[in-house]
Amino acid sequence: MTINVAKTAGFCFGVNRAVDIVNSMLDKGEKVCTLGPIIHNMEMVSELESRGCKAIDNIEDCPEGSTIVIRSHGVSKSVIEKIESLSIKCVDATCPFVKKIHKIVTEAGEKNIPVLIAGNKNHPEVQGIIGHCDSECYTFNNDEELTELSANIPIKKINEVYVVAQTTFSKKEWKKCLKTVKKVYTNAKIFDTICKATSERQKEADLISGNSDLMIVIGDRHSSNTAKLYDICKSRCTDTFLIETAKELDKDLVSKSRSIGVTAGASTPARIIKEVLDTMSEEIKSSETVVETESFEEMLEESLKNFNTNERVKGVVVSIAPNEVIVDVGRKQSGFIPVDELSNDPSVKPEDVVKVGDEVELLIMKTNDAEGTIMLSKRRVDAQKGWEELKELAESQEVLTGKVTNVVKGGVIVIYNDNRVFIPASQATASRDDSLEDLVGKEVQFKLIEASQRGRMRRIVGSIRAVLREQRAAQRATFWETCEVGKHYKGVVKSITNYGAFVDLGGVFGMIHISELSWTHIKNPSEVVNIGDEVDVYVKDINEETKKISLGYKDPDANPWEILRRDFPVDTVVDATIVGLTTFGAFANVIPGIDGLIHISQIANKRIEKPEDVLKIGETVKAKIIAIDFEKKRVSLSIRALLPVEDSAPAAEAEAVKDEAPVEDEVVVASTETPIEEPAPTAKEKAEEVKEEVKEKVEEAKEKVEEKAEEVKEKVEEKAEEVKEEVKEKVEEVKEKVKEQVEKAKEAKAAKEEE
Repeated sequence: MTINVAKTAGFCFGVNRAVDIVNSMLDKGEKVCTLGPIIHNMEMVSELESRGCKAIDNIEDCPEGSTIVIRSHGVSKSVIEKIESLSIKCVDATCPFVKKIHKIVTEAGEKNIPVLIAGNKNHPEVQGIIGHCDSECYTFNNDEELTELSANIPIKKINEVYVVAQTTFSKKEWKKCLKTVKKVYTNAKIFDTICKATSERQKEADLISGNSDLMIVIGDRHSSNTAKLYDICKSRCTDTFLIETAKELDKDLVSKSRSIGVTAGASTPARIIKEVLDTMSEEIKSSETVVETESFEEMLEESLKNFNTNERVKGVVVSIAPNEVIVDVGRKQSGFIPVDELSNDPSVKPEDVVKVGDEVELLIMKTNDAEGTIMLSKRRVDAQKGWEELKELAESQEVLTGKVTNVVKGGVIVIYNDNRVFIPASQATASRDDSLEDLVGKEVQFKLIEASQRGRMRRIVGSIRAVLREQRAAQRATFWETCEVGKHYKGVVKSITNYGAFVDLGGVFGMIHISELSWTHIKNPSEVVNIGDEVDVYVKDINEETKKISLGYKDPDANPWEILRRDFPVDTVVDATIVGLTTFGAFANVIPGIDGLIHISQIANKRIEKPEDVLKIGETVKAKIIAIDFEKKRVSLSIRALLPVEDSAPAAEAEAVKDEAPVEDEVVVASTETPIEEPAPTAKEKAEEVKEEVKEKVEEAKEKVEEKAEEVKEKVEEKAEEVKEEVKEKVEEVKEKVKEQVEKAKEAKAAKEEE
């Protein structure tokens, strides 16, 4: 990334002169007010107001005993005369270039020569020029207005005409207007009164914006010259933004731009320009590699150089504030360390870095003899001290520990010994799918893979992944030494597929098949576990050849068949919910995970055509467990066994049952005190039972086929994942090698150019 700051940015001569006059008077303790804002920059106006300089709109509002300062824009002749008539002290800070225009139009008035003024008729400077002209005068803001003016006013008939321009008028537009003037007014006398500084500023802005993909114009939105700068830059660079302070800077846009141009209007204080540059510096520092960041810092430091700059001094901490630390460096100037110069870690508080009374070594960044202050830096000294150690550590490949401060474009920044270490995204986590944001604020272990310097530019690059790989290799070795079937582990769910969940056991992955996640039927593993969940698992099986581990997750104590065996023996009466109806009976849920069959002959003690004549799905009924086959996992239930004869078989119904029952059952039917025995199944019922058994056999065979198919599918997918990971690793290795070759080529080219 390149930053091109206009050399002409900031205060012009006239504005600087006016501000210096006001500051000088305030320093002497004089009461000062300005007729209108001293400059078109509310930040500076507010600063002067805080020192006691009030901006007034009317002469009558001048406080008693105060001196009126006429701003650089100048005022009309009548205003000066009124000030004199009221005997108010006045200091004229009108820009000399503006005064020159006043002199020209005054001369035109004395000769009764019409005047054409190129500029905004509502601007204070133009208003002042008009106020010094006693002859006819006309204003135009562009060539179109001039053409319209020439059509409506017969100035051609006049022998002579004077043409002047507002000092901040667009040079480009002025040239267009001159062509019209020379064409229409052949007797015109042209005075090029555009300020040279304005002209150079506009020319430089045009050049810089044409070579930038982001252009920043700093200045007050009410400033005419700033507005013209914006228009010039906007015509050359689509992404041109006008900002008044650093707070309005689009940091995201700055971080994404490769070439940035910066200029500022004539009313923009150097302090505001510096704040914008500082903000850009910090953003670039957090979004680019260390090489580019250091390069920009050097440029910024160069602009701050003054007497004693870059000299190292020792100072004692006197006081600590949230935004700065005051130190005594044994000189008449007061030393201060801005909070962002205390440490490379922006999250630390000043009191965590230094204490009152601490002696610290510092670097002088800037001296201000006028204010009697010295700006100092602690972090730069600490960074220089840690640099030599970093070079040795890069060679030794020692594992280091540092704190991740922020995510930047392409990776993260780790602070180690007050040096910013760039960790590329490909080297920051164990997997590319892991979030970089999760690292912010954490202490991490890393190795230095590069610590180089060319001139004053440093490149410090590290790798967290290199350490993670070593740790995982050690974990895998330990795991395989102690792993055995039945052993329990705590793991973290890393991924979920349709057939199961993969769990990280600490460097080694195992899989919980979907059938092992729950005793009840589930459609997807996500119904039981989610990515990131910590789970307790046990090893069910180990494939020594493929190093595949099958994990168990279901709690054996929660096995519904064991619960049934323990708590629900045969003859237990349960509340069963009807979950299905068939031609031969009804299926009812006994306990979660187990359904039992109520045969049609066990639903009532009378003959029924079909189960739905008596039962409906969702209904809860009392039923007795009459048989359990744990091997085949079948439960038989009976409602009929709980029905008393007198309540369920009136005489007529009993007779009907009697007629259908075999002869040997007649005695039983006749007795109302004895439960009716189960009638022998008919041939149709026998056929239905056989049909159901065949159906169950088919279902069992189908399930086995599906399970086998699922196993094959799992193996194919697992193998595909392995191959995919291997390919990804190979691609990363190739990328790294290509990157290294490119870097070496760049270094060789740079070295050759230096030679």
